[in-house]
Amino acid sequence: MQTDYTKVTDPTPMMAQYIALKKEYHDYLLFYRMGDFYELFFEDAITAAHILNITLTQRGKTDNTNIPMCGIPFHAVDNYLARLIKSGYRAAICDQTEDPQEAKKRGSKAVVNRQVTRIITPGTLIEDHLLPAKEHNFLLSLVMS
Repeated sequence: MQTDYTKVTDPTPMMAQYIALKKEYHDYLLFYRMGDFYELFFEDAITAAHILNITLTQRGKTDNTNIPMCGIPFHAVDNYLARLIKSGYRAAICDQTEDPQEAKKRGSKAVVNRQVTRIITPGTLIEDHLLPAKEHNFLLSLVMS
């Protein structure tokens, strides 16, 4: 079942920000940075929890239905990303782009600015620790003139 984000009722400011980003990166598992964790919501959380064998929990409700959520520590994200990519998934990494103290200057309910800073697919991997060490890793470049 795919969430129709236009029908999420009365989202919190943080969830409204997540939904706006998810609409733009709907084909990716969206890793949404919240302090020291990357959190995933809705179907992304269900998928990631299953593939990564991590706990599926909940954060808030919409239409009296719990919103599925799972999270991983930001310092361990590469280990989890490697497993997801190997399983055929793509990820969008959404980081905080301002200090939380700056957001507080806009008001106590202000949401920290975030944006997708990295897209990870099997074709965009360049990190040695995410690439299979004992396999060939080919790179193709095409220039049209």
